Order: sequence, then C-alpha cells, then structure tokens
Amino acid sequence: HQNVIPGRVDKALKTFFKLHNENFEVTTLRVDVQTDGRHAEVEFTTDWLKDAERRDLTINSMFLGLDGTLYDYFKGYEDLQNRKVRFVGSAEQRIQEDYLRILFYGRVALDPDDHEPETLTAIRENGRGLAAVSGERIWVEIKKMVVGNHAAHLLELMYRLELAQYTGLPPDGDVEEMKEVWQNAKDHSPKPMTILATLFRCPEEVEKMDIRLKVSKEEKTLALFLIKYRRELRKSKDEPDSLKPFTDFIIDVSFSLLS
Repeated sequence: HQNVIPGRVDKALKTFFKLHNENFEVTTLRVDVQTDGRHAEVEFTTDWLKDAERRDLTINSMFLGLDGTLYDYFKGYEDLQNRKVRFVGSAEQRIQEDYLRILFYGRVALDPDDHEPETLTAIRENGRGLAAVSGERIWVEIKKMVVGNHAAHLLELMYRLELAQYTGLPPDGDVEEMKEVWQNAKDHSPKPMTILATLFRCPEEVEKMDIRLKVSKEEKTLALFLIKYRRELRKSKDEPDSLKPFTDFIIDVSFSLLS
C-alpha cells in the first residue's frame, strides 16, 4: 500500500511501521519458555489465550478481532471501567518474569490510591530484583513516571515499599520536600530531574545515581545545580512574586561574574 512506510524489527519480535501518519507495532503470538527476571526465551504459538497468559496486566491482555469482537480472557475491560490495574494471574509470578514490571505497574496506575494489598506485598518482596535490571531501562520508566499525574504519590510509594535503593535513588531521600516541590511545579511541566533532585542531599548521591542509571550529562548537571542552589531558589511563603528567587539568583550570579 502506498501509504504504508516499512519499519524495522526489534529484539522483542515487534515490527514497527507507519500507516496514514499513525505508528503501529505488530508482534507475534508467543509463550515464555524460560525467564530470568530480565529476558525471556520464547516459543511461537497460535493460541491467543497462551499469549494472553504471559502478558503483564489484564488491560494489556485483550485482543480485538477484525470483525470487532473483543477477546478478553482476564476481565481487562472490566478493570478499565473500574479504573483498576491488575497483574494477569499471580502478581509475584508476573513480576519475577521481568522485574521492570514493578515500575511499569506504578506508572500506568489509573487510581494512585487503589492498590490491591497482595500486589503491594508482591512488589515489596520482589523489589530487590530491580538490582539486576539495567539502569537504562529503569531510568526510562522513572522518567515516564515522574512526568505523570501521580508522580509524587508513586515516588512516595517507591520509598514505602523500599524500592529506591535498587533504582539509583538515595535510600533516605527527602520525600516531604519532593512532594512540596512537585505540588508547586506540576502545572509547569517540570523536567523529571527537577523533581528527583529534591530527593538528593549531596552531590555524592547524584554521582551514585549517575553510575547506576547512566543519565545524560544535561540531567546530571541540572541535578547538581539544583542541589547546590536549592536554598537560594526556594520561594518564601509570604513572597507574592513566584519568580523573585530566580531573578535574584540570576542578578547575584551576574554580579559575581563581573567582579
């Protein structure tokens, strides 16, 4: 078809292409034969149920036939209507197949205050598995999480479930300051590192994060800058001009450069 732009095939057995200016991914039906928490050995299948059983969440295990029929083996449509995010079958088993699902689960949560107790237990008990996941994969998920509508809640939940130490974030991060900064900045599309920098107490913690997550030079520089000048950039509660701390800071820096 003249409107179809050929794409590429990645290691996850997905084909990427564009049709009428829309991006599509097409993947094969498969079952996981063996997993190590990071990668899976797969076999191809023609059984839609078996493919659905290996998926992470019920809302990701639905299929739509060409005739419009919805094939929903695990009540994913019902969960969508009820704004629930649940793992397919055993949460513990799904997590142990790929520990990154811990962060993905939180990122797509539709209601940040509605988590099944057994799911949170499975996450807490398997959190150390994140230590074996590459920093690059973890950083992608954390960045997506932090720009979402429930960033503060999810970061607080990461600390409550003792996940931070396995993800490059400081184990004793200042959660209360993070929540305050997020509340003030959330309507201004802050960069992920602007929010995360509140969790760090010193440059050494940023260095450890960089080693673990391999963040960009720009992201690391921003974190170090905010840690160094965070007190100067804080707005007084009785200060009506929200930009005053920043203008004062720029003026001070300009004078110091001229002197």
